[in-house]
Amino acid sequence: YKLSVSPEMDIMEYCRKEWRGNTPVAKRMRKGYEAVAQKFASIRRIRGDNYCAFRATLFQALSQATHLPSWLQSEDLTMLPENLLNRYDWIKQWQLKQKLGKKKGEISDEIKEYLILLRKKWKNISEIKHPIEKQEACDKLFKNEEEEYSLYEALKFLMLNTAIELYNDDKNGRRVPVFSWLLFARDTSSNPCQLMHNHLNHIGHTGGLEQVEMFLLAYALQYTIQVYRLYKYSTDEFITLYPNDPEEDWPVVTLITEDDRHYNIPVRMCQETML
Repeated sequence: YKLSVSPEMDIMEYCRKEWRGNTPVAKRMRKGYEAVAQKFASIRRIRGDNYCAFRATLFQALSQATHLPSWLQSEDLTMLPENLLNRYDWIKQWQLKQKLGKKKGEISDEIKEYLILLRKKWKNISEIKHPIEKQEACDKLFKNEEEEYSLYEALKFLMLNTAIELYNDDKNGRRVPVFSWLLFARDTSSNPCQLMHNHLNHIGHTGGLEQVEMFLLAYALQYTIQVYRLYKYSTDEFITLYPNDPEEDWPVVTLITEDDRHYNIPVRMCQETML
């Protein structure tokens, strides 16, 4: 039994423990953590198992959720797996949590269950008014492995759906965000089918999210993901936004990374920052 999101720890205490030496890297990390500590008091470590970008983003989104996003309210959401499978036969090769070779019907039913679970959990947590109770509900959810991984499968499928929409928009001459070109400019993902086979199917199993896929996750959730990239301290990429031209009304979640592979979360905004 592993903790998915470990308890809070003072951010500078954590930094001193992790980065003791006097190497240039350690000095840069300490400076980075000092900058984060201007805004946030504590850090929570996220379990690293190739799902950490999902885990950190979803945990932060649920921790501050006050309502169910409109895309989660949509009637079409639960029909999405069936509709996509009817249009794109290759989605039959979607790799469910360590279960290979599912039949078409089973895949669509299973993903539908995951999407319904995501809606239910988001709705329940967003309705909790008291911050401490809300936090306890999030902690509890992220201690339930079966549910937790089901939610990541839902997120992956939403990313695939977003990728298909962007790809089709571009083909039909509609404007798409720049990251969408980059996503489909890779040799390994020149179309949504390749993206699924070579990237989405591997997330959580043999790899995590690449940078360009962080944009895709942000678009799928309609959230701005703000990341303190500590190894980029003192460059203009120290605080990176996915997407970099976010929609005004998208909520913002904040993550911390030391290397663009593993993500932790800052918590407890300092009082002066909130004013």
